[in-house]
Parts: sequence; structure tokens; C-alpha cells
Amino acid sequence: MFMPKSKPSIRHSGQLDRQTKLLLAVNGLFITASALSGTFFGVYIWKASHDYIQLGWFTLLTHLFMGISFWIAGNGVKEGNKMIAMRLGIGLSAAFYALVLMLGESAIGYIWLLGIVQGMATGLFWLAHNVVYFEVTDADNRDRYNGSAGVIGSLVGMIVPWCSGYLISIMGGENGYRAIFMISFGIFVAGIGVSFFLRNRTPEGQYEWKWPYRLLSDRHTAWRPVLGALTAQGMRESVFGVIVGVLVYVQTGSEMKLGNFALVTSAVGFVSFYAAGRWLKPAWRNRGMGVGVIAMIAFIFPFFLGVSFTTLMVFGVGAALFFPLYMLPMTSAVFDLIGQDDDSVKRRVEYVVVRELALNIGRIVGMAIFMATISISRAPMVMNVLLLVIGSSPLLGWLFMRNLLVSREGQTKVDVKPKGVV
Repeated sequence: MFMPKSKPSIRHSGQLDRQTKLLLAVNGLFITASALSGTFFGVYIWKASHDYIQLGWFTLLTHLFMGISFWIAGNGVKEGNKMIAMRLGIGLSAAFYALVLMLGESAIGYIWLLGIVQGMATGLFWLAHNVVYFEVTDADNRDRYNGSAGVIGSLVGMIVPWCSGYLISIMGGENGYRAIFMISFGIFVAGIGVSFFLRNRTPEGQYEWKWPYRLLSDRHTAWRPVLGALTAQGMRESVFGVIVGVLVYVQTGSEMKLGNFALVTSAVGFVSFYAAGRWLKPAWRNRGMGVGVIAMIAFIFPFFLGVSFTTLMVFGVGAALFFPLYMLPMTSAVFDLIGQDDDSVKRRVEYVVVRELALNIGRIVGMAIFMATISISRAPMVMNVLLLVIGSSPLLGWLFMRNLLVSREGQTKVDVKPKGVV
């Protein structure tokens, strides 16, 4: 059913209302379908090619077309119906797995097509999701929402990949993969249905195509260091989001053990996200983010003792424990910046697009560095140093964000608009 349009409501209770819970439901279905198959899709490509470069090209194309989709679809989301973009993104995600099912073992020959479809699907969904997220939350309940989303993500990460690994193990390679791809397809379709209960809020103004350039060209806006921090965040995401799962499979040769790895690390993440979402207040964001960053880097060093299932598990548990301290302040502070004043709120679509463009530039850079390095050498020491360098990028992000986090602690208003905008 279609719901009537309405303007964003203003809440100061810190609680989640029906619309935020519905958005959490759509988010949960999307990440469930993604986790069911996405955790193992990298392994699927690896098993077909035994080549990190093929996996890198898929990831690189995904991030490139994700960024392009964000920028182009921003016009439709701002001036039209953002819910159409959300449903189209979910629908393309379903189409992605339909393609994988149709192509079967020949999917590796169409890695470029799969990367493009995945990038467009992800870009459309997260653009619409993040704009709606901004509209249905405020500074009072944003940390609570992010904590709840993190808890859901951790629960999904605990249960769903383990179930996928179990299915693949008992059904056998290709049949198991086809089963989880089919289930993902069905869950994406369910997500489209739930999205019809979300309201499409009234569009405001015209889309500013050159907004990213205008922000970057002004040295005085607070967004310049924020974009640097987001780029640093994206560098780690692209490489670690792909390589860790494949490394677990390479070390164990078992999808079931990859499922067990996801179960343990997500269980830790569940507790950590719950605690951080409940107790990490805005005044503690800077210190919390600093502790999270340092700990995340520290847990990469066990790789220098040798990459094994044990060292991967130590890394996974440590990263899951401290990642919320880094991620929650990062996300909440950026969206608080968008909601600082009425002018920024009216440009919320442009700011979300800018945020995602910065993340995807970082993802592309991180993956390009990874691919270039392994093309030269795949020696264990080279790989470990590469993971340490890429994995240390959140430190750069924290340094970029410190002034903003400190100003938010003191509730100091910062300049967010590019020069010449009134």
C-alpha cells in the first residue's frame, strides 16, 4: 500500500517511533539477504578463479558504479520519490542473485556485469535509506538507532552466515550456493513489500549537481575534513570487507568454518554495539572513537605471527569488540552535521550523496592499492604490511574528525556551507 507524503517530524524523546522501526525492518531484511549470500560470494568467485585480482575487479566495479549511482540518483531522490529508488535498489539486488543463478559456473566470465549490477543496486538502496534515516531520526535518538541497527546487523551476522555455511556443507558446493542465492532473492522481494509502509516525505527544492565540487573547493567548511575522514573509512571497508572472509576460507577450506567465524565475531559485535548504542553519549564520542581506532589497529599485528584461523579469529573478535566505538561516533557526527540548521536539512540529499561519494572514493583507492600490491608481490610479509597500512586508515579518519567531535561535545556550531551559499 502507498502511504501519504508528510514532512519530517521533530522528536526529542530519544525513542524510536514506528517509522524508525520500519526502516530498521527494511534495513534488517536487506542486510540479511546480503549476509546470507554476500559473505560467501567472495568465496564463490575465489573457488572459480583462485585469483584475488578477479575478486578485486568485482569489488572495484561495485564501488565505482555505487558512487555513480549515488550522484545520478540524487536528482530523483530529491526532486521525486525516494522510495522508488529504495525499491529499485532492493529489486536490482534481487536481480543480481537471479543473474548469478542463471549464469551458474560461468558467472566468473561476467564478473564485470555482476559488479555493475551490484554497484547500482547498493548505491540506489543506501542513498534512499540514508536520506530516510536522516528524516526519521534526530540528534536525540540517532545514536540509539545506530546502536539498534548495529545490534540487528550483529544478530544477522551471527545467525545467517552460519546457516549459509551449514547449507553449503550439507548440500554440497554448487547446490548449496544456488540454495542460498535463491533464499536471498526471496528476502529481497520481502524487503520491497515492507518498504511500502515507509512514508515518502515531501521533496524540497532542486538537486544541486555540483554540490560535491562546491564543498571541496571551499577550505573553510567543516565538510572538508569530514570528507577526508570518510575517504579513510572507505579504504579499510573495501579491503577488509572482502579479504578477511576469503582468508578464512583459504586457511580452512571450509564454508562451515567461515560461518563459525562469522558467528563468533558477530556475537561479540552484538554485545559491543548494544553497549555502545546505549551508553556512548555525544560528549564521549571523541575519546570513544580514539580508543576504538587504536584497538582496531592493534589487532592487526597478530597477522605478523602468521596468518592462520587462530590469528584471524583474534583479529575478528578484537575488531568486532572495538569497531562500534569507531563507527557510531563517525556516523552520528556526520548526520548531526547535516541536521545542524534548516539550510543543511534542505540540502540533506546532496550531503548524503557527498558522504557516499567520499566513502566510495576511499573504497576504490583502497582496493586499487590492494590490487596493485598483490600484482607485484604476494609474499606473506608484503600482505601483512599491506593489511596494516590499509587497516590503519581509521586513524587518519579520527584525526580528521577530532575538531568536529570536540565542537559537538561543546555544542559549538560549525560552518557547513560552502563559501557563497546563503
